[in-house]
Amino acid sequence: MGLKPDHWIRRMAHEHRMIEPFEEKQVRNGVVSYGVSSYGYDVRVADEFKIFTNVFSATVDPKNFDTKSMVDYIGDVCIIPPNSFALARTVEYFRIPRKVLTICLGKSTYARCGIIVNVTPFEPEWEGFVTLEISNTTPLPAKIYANEGLAQVLFFEADEECEISYADKKGKYQKQQSIVLPKL
Repeated sequence: MGLKPDHWIRRMAHEHRMIEPFEEKQVRNGVVSYGVSSYGYDVRVADEFKIFTNVFSATVDPKNFDTKSMVDYIGDVCIIPPNSFALARTVEYFRIPRKVLTICLGKSTYARCGIIVNVTPFEPEWEGFVTLEISNTTPLPAKIYANEGLAQVLFFEADEECEISYADKKGKYQKQQSIVLPKL
């Protein structure tokens, strides 16, 4: 990177509009933290959720996803049922440069409560709002706080540009504007 990691993130955010909106420093006052951290960026979860339900006894099939297995919800707090999960999206919109790959991991505050966040890597030249999967592994209902930190994005810059980027291969999740369900 050459620069200190937090300086590199600030530079990339400004030069490439890599993260919008962008918080220059970590915000911590009474919320689960978000913004620039030592080696990454803590993203916020938006107030839009798709909560999985078994009301219609649908089967979860990534090749033929049935939207009846989900309930749409908008609110400041989302309650995820025991042993269930929800989909959400980030507040931040990402534009990943061609020489960068990211990995996104859940924050320890939620992990210590049995709440796991799963996100696949953001490939070079992917852009959009990130769809987040939030699993409640506990036998109790779990609270998720909208507009607060949920996961940390770690950035890896290559010495050379990749041969084929996500944009080059016209990836199916490119430029997503909302929570995007599985596509084949």
